[in-house]
Amino acid sequence: MTSNFRAWPVVLALSIVSAPLVLMYVYLLVDTVTSTAPGSLIPYEFTLRHWTFLWTPVPGRPDIWRVALNTLVFATASSAIVLSLSSTAGYVLSRLNVPFRRFFLAGVMVLHAFPSVTLIVAIFLVLQMVGLYNSLAGVILVKAALDMPLGIWIMKGFYDTVPWEIEMAGIQDGASRFTVWRRLVLPQVRPALLALGLFAFLSGWSEFILPQVLAPDNRVQVLSVYLAGLIADDNNFDMALFKSVGVFYVVPVILLFLFFQKHLMNIYGGGTKG
Repeated sequence: MTSNFRAWPVVLALSIVSAPLVLMYVYLLVDTVTSTAPGSLIPYEFTLRHWTFLWTPVPGRPDIWRVALNTLVFATASSAIVLSLSSTAGYVLSRLNVPFRRFFLAGVMVLHAFPSVTLIVAIFLVLQMVGLYNSLAGVILVKAALDMPLGIWIMKGFYDTVPWEIEMAGIQDGASRFTVWRRLVLPQVRPALLALGLFAFLSGWSEFILPQVLAPDNRVQVLSVYLAGLIADDNNFDMALFKSVGVFYVVPVILLFLFFQKHLMNIYGGGTKG
């Protein structure tokens, strides 16, 4: 009780600082389902015409549900690649005597230090050469490759916290190294798998530069590019439509964070001791 009483000034201060942000998001949501007179902040009627893009495609734009599906495929596939390769590569770097391991880890960090924008021209040329430019598969592979260095380092850190005794017991019982990794080690780093998977998915869901440059075609357009196209259209700009699509874009992320925020915070922790 005493500790809770001492914490209330901090809670009050954070509430005061956060209140304007919360009010802005609430007003944004209200503004998408109401109409407001020019120069006024008070709505005068309830309406759903700002959300007609859900059942009637915006002229000159692809169907929003196809765009949302592209975004879901892009985020899910890239996060699956990052998760599967990072979980195996992190284990190898943590447990096995790999030649030049330190140099490899240093190289991974150097790759992660490069912003994707500095590599965009080279990536553009490579995708054109292999025939994957303007395709969802190409931009998925690029996104996964750019996110993988961080994923490898995170997974290696979690594997380093798992006691060796767990693996030694499995090996002494006759299990193969792969079986030991799959059945004994992976359960110990489950928080890392969940956190990294969510982190990679959210990163893919919010990605803009790579899809904009490497997959600009309407058939493979994602929500971030769709939203940018709305605000860049000077001839038919509709602020109410832009705000409604923005809410449509951000709601899945908010729900995902609310349901899995505990696992997302575990990305800064360690493996389960056992």
